[in-house]
Amino acid sequence: MSMNPDDMIGRLSGPLSLRRRIGNVVALLGGLGGALFTGLLWATEPVLPGRTHLAFGALVALGLTWAGYGAWALTRRTPLFALDRVIAAWLAVAATVLLTAGTAAIAAARGTWAGTAGVAVAATLAVLAVAVLLRARADRAALLRRRRELGG
Repeated sequence: MSMNPDDMIGRLSGPLSLRRRIGNVVALLGGLGGALFTGLLWATEPVLPGRTHLAFGALVALGLTWAGYGAWALTRRTPLFALDRVIAAWLAVAATVLLTAGTAAIAAARGTWAGTAGVAVAATLAVLAVAVLLRARADRAALLRRRRELGG
């Protein structure tokens, strides 16, 4: 069965799949839950070192960012031509870079081999996040190129 350009664009402009909507709801609720849990834990421990306050603040901000992403993606209701994947990949890169920097700072302060192993794991996660970002950007470019081909 062959499709003409109008049929293809119509299929690309349809509503989000159930799988995508569930994933976005998970991002929204997971981010809110993580931010709420971390914020409550942070509020019950008022006498903490400055670095710990900074870490709690970063975790709350990260959770709220994922919640914002989930809400944004859910309100679009149509395919985003992989823009949602690019944004999620950027969030993953930011989170893993922060994780790597924090782990490296802790490892440098303590000087243990476990800290070095933690930095290696965090750096591996950061590299994987960058790979996911590159793939998401390539997929988005391919979809947009195909849409241009079909539309004009």
